[in-house]
Amino acid sequence: MELQNNKSQTEKRQALRERILHLQPTDFERLALDIFRYQARYNPVYNQYISYLNINPELVTRLTHIPFLPVQFFKHHIIKSVGSPGDGSPGDGSPVASAIFQSSGTTGQQTSQHHLFDETLYKTVSARIFQENFGDLKQFHILALLPSYLERNNSSLVYMMQHFITESQSELSGFYLKNVEELLQTLTFLSSNPDGRKVLLLGVTFALLDLAESAYDLSFLSKIKELTVMDTGGMKGRRQELLREEVHDVLTSRLSIDKIHSEYGMTEMLSQGYSHGSGLLLPGFSMRILLRDINDPFAIYDHNITKSKTGGINVIDLANLDSCSFIETQDLGRFGETEGSFYVMGRFDNSDIRGCNLMVI
Repeated sequence: MELQNNKSQTEKRQALRERILHLQPTDFERLALDIFRYQARYNPVYNQYISYLNINPELVTRLTHIPFLPVQFFKHHIIKSVGSPGDGSPGDGSPVASAIFQSSGTTGQQTSQHHLFDETLYKTVSARIFQENFGDLKQFHILALLPSYLERNNSSLVYMMQHFITESQSELSGFYLKNVEELLQTLTFLSSNPDGRKVLLLGVTFALLDLAESAYDLSFLSKIKELTVMDTGGMKGRRQELLREEVHDVLTSRLSIDKIHSEYGMTEMLSQGYSHGSGLLLPGFSMRILLRDINDPFAIYDHNITKSKTGGINVIDLANLDSCSFIETQDLGRFGETEGSFYVMGRFDNSDIRGCNLMVI
């Protein structure tokens, strides 16, 4: 009987996975509800949470009625929807995670863990989201300035960027820890030797600011016609927290560029959102943003109800098939004017300052 149940779960998961990989916008809500019912049954932690709320998953018919799991659960529990209950270690009878991502945090903070069981799904979804926003990865030289992330070996951002760098098939693509001079040598070479490719300079906030405020002459960057500078957010305790506008004003002025792009993601998510400037974020194809009332976490509304109210950000991330696709974050946001778009306004008081979240507006 147990084998039949396992086989049934495997078949259900495979069907949902295929629908994620071939997802069209018109099928998002139906697929999200099907994944909700799947995870409500096969995710032990989520199942218990739903039970405590006295919610019958079969009666949930709208996205705004789905219970969202508080992101703090990733700090104290293994959130998974695969195999039998266990701690994910070899020999416990459950599938073993191929990677375990860990959130950044200041000394003494309890950090989150996100177990990855399907590397291909993560790589495929993240690459599709990027390419739908910016074009084929093979059209880029990718320079990743991520010192704080490279100092640890369990960052989901580094994992994703490593995949992007590999897919770019560029000998000039790579990571930079503290070797800023080598980074500038590469950028100087690209400014003098254009080859038709675009250049993506992606960095954590404090590292981009350190570069912009350094004594180096950066005026040559204006010669790189298709240079995209992308900020992933995060001061990592290295610098004073600043408003997003303040950061981007410094970067655009000192780097001689018109705008700063941004990436929105976190350890507990496998999908991303991107901003093409001005802070307006567009969620990836596998992701949707809902807002919850600041004083009532179960009062959830979507983009069609109001575009001006600020609320807590709830993320639907269908790529989290093997963990939990419905996350109540500690970010504050509001909807943008474009359908599906959103702004990150900051974070709830007393929530952790973390690397992959954007700065306050």
